[in-house]
Amino acid sequence: MTAPRQREGMRRAIVILPGAFTSGNLFFGLWAIVSAARGNFSHAAYFIVVAGVLDVLDGRIARMSRTGTQFGAEMDSLVDAISFGVAPGLLVFFHTYQGGEWAWLLSFLYILAAVLRLARFNVEQAGAAKSHFFGLPSPAAGMTLATYWPFSQTALFKEHLLGLAPWPLALAVLMVACSLLMVSHVPYAVWPRMGIKSARGLFGIAFTVGVVAGALYIPAYFFFPFGIGYIVYGLARAALVGFLERLPERDPLRDDDEDATRPVEDLVSPRHLLPFRLGRRRRKGGGGAQ
Repeated sequence: MTAPRQREGMRRAIVILPGAFTSGNLFFGLWAIVSAARGNFSHAAYFIVVAGVLDVLDGRIARMSRTGTQFGAEMDSLVDAISFGVAPGLLVFFHTYQGGEWAWLLSFLYILAAVLRLARFNVEQAGAAKSHFFGLPSPAAGMTLATYWPFSQTALFKEHLLGLAPWPLALAVLMVACSLLMVSHVPYAVWPRMGIKSARGLFGIAFTVGVVAGALYIPAYFFFPFGIGYIVYGLARAALVGFLERLPERDPLRDDDEDATRPVEDLVSPRHLLPFRLGRRRRKGGGGAQ
């Protein structure tokens, strides 16, 4: 009787564990808001990062232990709306835009986009294996915005980057861009899988080790550039894929094109209309799937 009870107790602990990580996510998200209101902006930024780590862990544990539930998914989205929507939006407002009369609308726009993105995620992708995300993930957007402040306090930023741009305006543009990307359908890569049986798995291990090393040893220099790189990578990849899918079959700048030298009667011959005729026949038949 002892062994079955031990297994039952272990099963209960595994079921509770994802919820505990989700609760920790909420704890650090709320702590970030309180710290930002008190002026401890660097602490608030790193609390949001910790919330992001806990958000990754609760999902991984739920999938590995097969203990994911609809209740857990809904709770996770509600917590993420606070940790990666409200917390980063208020943090940016407190350290940069607090003096502006209508600047809080930037935070509202960002928080609204984060909530919409999480609601859409629950409808489209929650509970399924994902090869990519539709739209910029809210944790990535939130951590990128949050870690701007620690990066802006580094010697690199103050000595070489401070005078290159009007940073309050640049930060506003970044907030709007993150808001639009979260509600877009731009595909963003998931965290690479780790393993030793394939080159992709080895790359996942090397990538993870590099990220952990950067996060532990140079966090102020690492997180914000890494977040910007992830955002730009998703945009560039989507643009490249879209461009390759729309490449013309012939050079549009050539004057000696084959069609340009063919008689007009050949261009409007019945064989050019064949696909349309076939399409009509299929619709009349009613049994073909397009």
